[in-house]
Amino acid sequence: MSIGPYRIDPDDPRAPLQEEWERMTPEERARVVAGLPSEFPVSEAAPPEGDFHFVAKVRTREVLGGFFTRTGRKVYLACELPVYYPGERMFAPDVIAVVGVESHERMSWVVSAEGKGLDFALEIHVAGDRRKDLERNVERFARLGVREYFIFDRGRSRLTGWRLAAGRRRYRAIPSRQGSFSSEVLGLELRVDGERLRFLHEGTPLLEADEMISMLEVQRAGESRARVALEQQLVEQMSLRAEEARLRAEEARLRAEEVHRREAAERQLAEALAELARLRGGPG
Repeated sequence: MSIGPYRIDPDDPRAPLQEEWERMTPEERARVVAGLPSEFPVSEAAPPEGDFHFVAKVRTREVLGGFFTRTGRKVYLACELPVYYPGERMFAPDVIAVVGVESHERMSWVVSAEGKGLDFALEIHVAGDRRKDLERNVERFARLGVREYFIFDRGRSRLTGWRLAAGRRRYRAIPSRQGSFSSEVLGLELRVDGERLRFLHEGTPLLEADEMISMLEVQRAGESRARVALEQQLVEQMSLRAEEARLRAEEARLRAEEVHRREAAERQLAEALAELARLRGGPG
């Protein structure tokens, strides 16, 4: 595919060199971005790694995406998005992060068009040759200036990380601190928890979707039990108030009866005294 003087080789797709890009018109640049393949050539396509690989990368994107949305931090995240550096062969890490850019949907990340390269890359290894992740990517990502690179070896439950020093193009290993690795790009800690890659903020793990659902279900069950207990308490209180009202009414009735009896007794006494006085005052 030819765009002006630039030709895209479908068997070896590459973005133009930076000097070539700068000579292009905006229309030509747009056609290059649209014409770059969004998948690997058939000859280079890696075999699928199954659910273990897919679930791990999707969980990572969901957890990080939810965290950055809640905190309001602008971080673009993608899984296996084709990445094009000027003149370089296309590659697609399992997870990428770029800080300070808009999170709209993309078919590829073309560095010349975006004006920025990757800040963070994560590869998730499940099976097969580890040399690509542990050797070739380490050299390549450092040379391209990817600030941080992590490998989560899910099969071995192992995490490794590298970071570029300022002005350098060679990685330094990120030291582990009690099993955790810090990411300056993400502002989080990474650690392996069984078969899961965990991200922690200030020592607290970020929950994955299934864990959040379980937590909400437990919370709702607790709220339901509390609501039932409250309703029972209200019923008991209403019953007690009704009983108190009945007792007060009964007490008032008894008092009224007592007043009535007293008044009746007083009337009878008055009548008896009057009768006695009449009898005493009669003829002898």
